[in-house]
Amino acid sequence: MIEHDDLKAAVGSGLINEKQAADLISLSDSRRGARENLNPGDEPFELFKGFNEIFIVIGLLILSTGWWGVVALALGDEIINLQDYALWVTLIGAGFLWLLSEYFVRKRRMVAPAIALSVMFAANAAFGFTAVISEPFMVAQNDYSSVPFPLLLATLATLFYWWRFRVPFAMAMIAVGLFIVAVVYAASRAGPVDDLSEFFLLSAGGPFAWITLVLGLLVFAVAMAFDMSDPHRVTRRSANGFWLHVVAAPALVNTVALSLLDQDNNGSNMILLAVLALFAVVAIVIDRRSFLIAAIGYIVALAATVFDGDGAALTVLVLGIVLLLLGAFWERIRARILRLMPGFIPLHRLPPSQV
Repeated sequence: MIEHDDLKAAVGSGLINEKQAADLISLSDSRRGARENLNPGDEPFELFKGFNEIFIVIGLLILSTGWWGVVALALGDEIINLQDYALWVTLIGAGFLWLLSEYFVRKRRMVAPAIALSVMFAANAAFGFTAVISEPFMVAQNDYSSVPFPLLLATLATLFYWWRFRVPFAMAMIAVGLFIVAVVYAASRAGPVDDLSEFFLLSAGGPFAWITLVLGLLVFAVAMAFDMSDPHRVTRRSANGFWLHVVAAPALVNTVALSLLDQDNNGSNMILLAVLALFAVVAIVIDRRSFLIAAIGYIVALAATVFDGDGAALTVLVLGIVLLLLGAFWERIRARILRLMPGFIPLHRLPPSQV
């Protein structure tokens, strides 16, 4: 293993220059990332590397707030005609965010600023395309038929941002963007929307069920492609898979959960627990706690906000017990399940068992 002293000696001998040594150290740090100092079999997760990153994120938030304040002051009474200036406001904002990303993401390889900048870039693109392309008078009348296309363009812009900077969290935003585009498009096809909340209360039937199911399967497939390309989870490909699993799990469980929790009877709750047991087996085999916790968290959120019944409360209680047991004995359970897997499953492309 090459240590820092070896790199210093290489610089002193003229074998490499200081910039090359710094790049090697940065690359080594980024490859270790959240995996360093973890127990064997634990799932990498990293939101920031130190308080300096939080310091920078706060600065970015204040900067963005000041930017919009300056825009409002510059437009003055013409703020109501923001659509006429949205293109320039968006392009200038995107340019600043791109330059900041070149420094904080590509050069400094910071985690929290990368997440913040990717969110800001996606939000800036969504605002710009929506303001320029959509029809505000139609939106004012709850007709959102002009909104899906600009949102799709914003999602593609976020994909381009990911291609350049490889921020794993941006991959989750791309998946969420596709869901939003599909849901808004399906809802707008039915005519004017009475309440904006209808976009978020996805129905268990109709086109929404198919949207969440099909897109959930596609996102899961992409997540597995990233995971299987990095079974030991030492690169950013694994982090991309992590965030995609967080999006895929609620989408896959959405239709089943809404259909069964709404019935509020013991039979439906038993079916729901059986479905979640299948999700748990999948999560254990692919060694993704994030996949399971996202699915269960979504169901708990539904039970607490949308549904109110004794069956839902009992289901949440059972889920809590199951999570604690899995957290305590995950590796032992996974080792036994992997021994039962049929031969056609490519276990060599999944994280190896630590037991």
